[in-house]
Amino acid sequence: VRQRCRSAAGGTEFPRIARRTDPLRVPRAVRGDAGLFVVDATWGVIQPLRLAPEVETVGELEVIAHIRAGGPLVDCRLPRYLAGGTIPTAVNIPHGEIVERCHELDRDAVTVVFCNGPQCPASSGAVNALLQAGWPARALAYYRGGIHDWVTLGLPLTPPARANGGDPADCRLDAAVGSLPAASSLIYTTEPKCS
Repeated sequence: VRQRCRSAAGGTEFPRIARRTDPLRVPRAVRGDAGLFVVDATWGVIQPLRLAPEVETVGELEVIAHIRAGGPLVDCRLPRYLAGGTIPTAVNIPHGEIVERCHELDRDAVTVVFCNGPQCPASSGAVNALLQAGWPARALAYYRGGIHDWVTLGLPLTPPARANGGDPADCRLDAAVGSLPAASSLIYTTEPKCS
């Protein structure tokens, strides 16, 4: 069965590769080839870049700055998808539980919400559910790239942190996994390097 992606602008359909019986929802590293990943393009539904007018969509640099500033991150994936880790400092609140567990979030701080990636509806569903429940849009940021983009850019994963002030050890990066590059790293600069 071929999947279709319909353009909102003109109704044009773009065929997608047929879905696998057992899709890989998280990119997997190729053994023996550091930095090389296998990505399954057959699953999910492509998500919009912008979810709501006042909800900021963020990329990796903004997520890294948010982590360094001590801002909260919520991984909306189901627990079975966390075996390979999550973005450092993220707590897991599955998308279907986000409204009932919103007391674990701070209405006065921006919380970055993410899931498996651009084709995963979990974080967009969680953001929309919070907005419908009256959560302030200014207190949410949407990381559309999710684990998919984070991993394929070679950024580190760690076990999820515990909500409500869990043990800080839960947030440490495993030395074998890696750590965030220094802020002065060339890959984190906004100055053009092609001149």
